[in-house]
Amino acid sequence: MPTTTIAGRKVSVDDDGFMTEFDEWDEDTAVALASSIGIELTAEHWKAIRFARNDYRSQGQTPSIRRASTVGGMDTKSLFALFSGRPATKMAYIAGLPKPADGS
Repeated sequence: MPTTTIAGRKVSVDDDGFMTEFDEWDEDTAVALASSIGIELTAEHWKAIRFARNDYRSQGQTPSIRRASTVGGMDTKSLFALFSGRPATKMAYIAGLPKPADGS
């Protein structure tokens, strides 16, 4: 499995650059990952990221935008504004989670 250095730490990633080890992630890693895709994290970003990590821990899969909206209570339009283009994918990337199955 490939590794890369993020925020000064070696982490395991897949071929698409998504982290593969849940426990290798920390908030400094999130800031570095977000910066690498042009996102400056705000309190609203952190709310979505924390939801995604907690949901992954309990459900065993990366949450979709629909799940973040219905279970996490986040407005879909807001998620698209926070993580433009492919919000579930960008949210998962920054949260150190596997790429979502639906690829959105």
